[in-house]
Amino acid sequence: MDSLNPEILPIERAPHVWKFWGTALWGFVVFAALFIGQIAVVIFFVLRGAGSANFEQAVRVVASSGLAISLSVIAGLPAVAAALWLAIHWTRIGFADYLALRWTNWRNLVLGVVGLGVLVEGWDLLSRATGHDVTPDFMIDVLKSARGGSSVWLLAIAICVAAPISEELFARGFLYRGWSETALGVPGAIGLSSLAWTSLHLQYDWFFFCEVFCIGLWFGYMRYRSNSLWLTILLHGLNNLGALVQTIWLAG
Repeated sequence: MDSLNPEILPIERAPHVWKFWGTALWGFVVFAALFIGQIAVVIFFVLRGAGSANFEQAVRVVASSGLAISLSVIAGLPAVAAALWLAIHWTRIGFADYLALRWTNWRNLVLGVVGLGVLVEGWDLLSRATGHDVTPDFMIDVLKSARGGSSVWLLAIAICVAAPISEELFARGFLYRGWSETALGVPGAIGLSSLAWTSLHLQYDWFFFCEVFCIGLWFGYMRYRSNSLWLTILLHGLNNLGALVQTIWLAG
């Protein structure tokens, strides 16, 4: 009958949010999962292509392959979701609640879209004024490869759906949530999570790095204002869709 004695009932651990170092360490685990999920696809294509060419040439071909890049990006999504589920499971907070997977009002949606449009157009004008390319050569090469392999639709899914979901879950979802509840506060969490998100785009030069970082700041502000990750996922997808359409137009 000891189990009926309230004095010896098991004490359940209270829900908690990972703070700075917990968020940083689990963030590294999530990043590693994303990298492993994506690089596994790349390695598969490299090994398959190495049979008819040398290894170095196979790597160069895969690096600009629309099909390989698309499948690689898509493969990263379940890897990120699994790693985040593991990290959040230990907090005893619901997955959707921890990551703010809730919708917001139309006012925030309109503000987010208009602000994003102004920001992107400003960077486009700056790129033209400074003689910098509006679209990275990397994107044009990947698009041409996807066209040749009839996989443009798969590239669109990867860029406009899979990438926004996985990257927003990681940056504005997990990293922002933990860091915003530390001494960094909201401004520090927005800046640091935007920097972490920018670091995922190593295929770009410094100019596009700066643009991505600024867009990340806007996404972070909208995440704070709306308390909705679905909003930033949607904005991210719209931004990538616009970039894809622009690349298709520039590529002729």
